[in-house]
Amino acid sequence: MLKIYNTLGKQLEEFKPIKPGYVSIYVCGPTVYDYLHVGNFRGPVFFNLVRNWFEYLGYKVDYAVNFTDVDDKIIKRANEEKRTPMEVTNFYIDEYKKDFAHLGLRPQTFNPRVSEHMPGIIKMISQLIEKKKAYAVSSPNAAANGSEAQDVNYSISEFKGYGKLSGRNPEELQSGVRIEVDDKKKNPLDFALWKSAKPGEISWPSPWGGGRPGWHIECSAMIQDVFGDKIDIHGGGLDLMFPHHENEIAQSEGCTGHDFVNYWMHWNMINFGGAKMSKSVGNLISLRDFMKQQHPEIYKWMMLSVHYRSTAEFGPENIERAIGGLAKVYSALALAEATLKEANAAENKSTFTADSKYETELSLAWQKIEEALNDDFGTPAAFATMFDVIRGFNGKVRRGMKLAATTQSQAQQFVSFIKKFGQLLSLFQEDAAQFLISLDNQLLQQAGLQRDSIDKLVAERTAARLAKDFAKSDELRKKLTDMKIAVSDLPAGSFWEVMK
Repeated sequence: MLKIYNTLGKQLEEFKPIKPGYVSIYVCGPTVYDYLHVGNFRGPVFFNLVRNWFEYLGYKVDYAVNFTDVDDKIIKRANEEKRTPMEVTNFYIDEYKKDFAHLGLRPQTFNPRVSEHMPGIIKMISQLIEKKKAYAVSSPNAAANGSEAQDVNYSISEFKGYGKLSGRNPEELQSGVRIEVDDKKKNPLDFALWKSAKPGEISWPSPWGGGRPGWHIECSAMIQDVFGDKIDIHGGGLDLMFPHHENEIAQSEGCTGHDFVNYWMHWNMINFGGAKMSKSVGNLISLRDFMKQQHPEIYKWMMLSVHYRSTAEFGPENIERAIGGLAKVYSALALAEATLKEANAAENKSTFTADSKYETELSLAWQKIEEALNDDFGTPAAFATMFDVIRGFNGKVRRGMKLAATTQSQAQQFVSFIKKFGQLLSLFQEDAAQFLISLDNQLLQQAGLQRDSIDKLVAERTAARLAKDFAKSDELRKKLTDMKIAVSDLPAGSFWEVMK
């Protein structure tokens, strides 16, 4: 039984789809006027898992993430770069898709763009005016757009449920929140549905003159165009709960007269050094720049190893922890794959037999992972179970050990288990040995060390051991340890790795 924390009810609720066997998901996407920062991708990484888990449970899933390609920031960037707004948005959408593909995530079913849904936006605004939920006023830009140019605002006093998602009282908001003074609004909290264009701005024709939509109406209209009046799940960052999602509810439900989202899911923010990551603080890091220095697996690990409703820390120590965690997973995978390779090359490989006891052990572990993910996508508990499995495997199979009758079976079952879990997360699908080499190379580079020089020291130590010069062997081991290089002496030879 899958339970989801519904922000609307502030509690865990059993998931019940609108249509049996089918799930509709809409997640607020980026405003495309720049390269996107690491915080922008927490949602796509998490909802990639959500979609995968629903499919694992047997549902057909339609999943949409929009592109906001009509916005003041886009117009400003276009003016700065002397390009059209569409040239700006097309460029940054392409760049977003490159970053997305680099993360190894599955494409969404739909990627609606605001500019492609103007008829639906205008239709919804017209319906809200007809239902007395919105009103048109003369625009200060009428001189530039003709005497008939108007702005359209939503009247929150006409929607009794306003504030039910965020828990904010409209009367308290009026007195406690700074609102731009506008004597054309019936209520200071009324928000724009349609804005008359200023001279030189991009615009679309409408019953209220040339203009463009307000931010909030865009998502409401795109959801209706793509899915209809009601969807199962709406996701977004916690910072979008108010006012964006609150206003979406007012618009969509004001238009249809019924609930339009069954489950609201919000992921938490990313902190850097204890401070919220934001442009105003000046601590934003683009994902593009991050992935120039770190492997995409590291970012995904950092987003998924913590619960989606918890703050994700993004400091250097968190990156180090992610590297250490990934190293443990890939080291075990590399050991298992090396064991399989050795077993397949052995003359007596036909004597290997299945290990039913280990199969049962993994089956029980998988049940724990299912329980964790069915409990509001509890990735921390699922990761803990995975580490239990890794410790168990490492206790059974060690590098250089003599192959036992069940070793091949254990290695095969272990690899299948980790890969199966990893597919849900879009993790652990890299070539294990190559990934560990790239991880070591990255750590060596950060430490200012060269692989050749370490290989030489390890070879010197091996020669000293063979010559029974244990004093020199110990001296070289200490030198390697001081360099944070761990050496393992096994029957097949000495192996080294960077301490993580």
